[in-house]
Amino acid sequence: MYSLNVPVPGTVAALARDLGTRLGTADVRVRGEHTLVAKRLGRGDAAAYHELEARAREALRGEAPFEVRVAGVDAFTDVPRGEGPVVYLAVESPGLESLHDRLCDRFDPVDDVEGDDYVPHVTVARGGSVQRAADLRETPIEPIDWTVERLQFWDAEHSQSVSAVSLG
Repeated sequence: MYSLNVPVPGTVAALARDLGTRLGTADVRVRGEHTLVAKRLGRGDAAAYHELEARAREALRGEAPFEVRVAGVDAFTDVPRGEGPVVYLAVESPGLESLHDRLCDRFDPVDDVEGDDYVPHVTVARGGSVQRAADLRETPIEPIDWTVERLQFWDAEHSQSVSAVSLG
């Protein structure tokens, strides 16, 4: 699956790693895997990717930078795909939500996770104890704010950035 992601600053990745160590047997994200999905674009081979990237770049033309805030810790306990619970850093960003909505007009939303169901977040870990996940939700954190000035095209199969686009 290819997606358009917001790169997270090192402070966010470090916070996610720290929280993940408290979850014991959960599948904890490792360095470089902490991402904030703006919109999933689709699947396919290299030719399909190039077409998806071109369409996304066109949709992003003139898109201004926007503010993002990591505001707390939360968890999805009933997940539509994969193992739960999913512990995550909750993200507040009207600009990101607006961008997501506009991209859903150009790329079909993925059922149960996009469109009206979109919850901006940075995944900390999947699986493990529901009780530990619930306990972690009570962890106070200092909010982390940043301005998003570029987005990454992400290849989930290889867990890596393929290219990037600047905003503004």
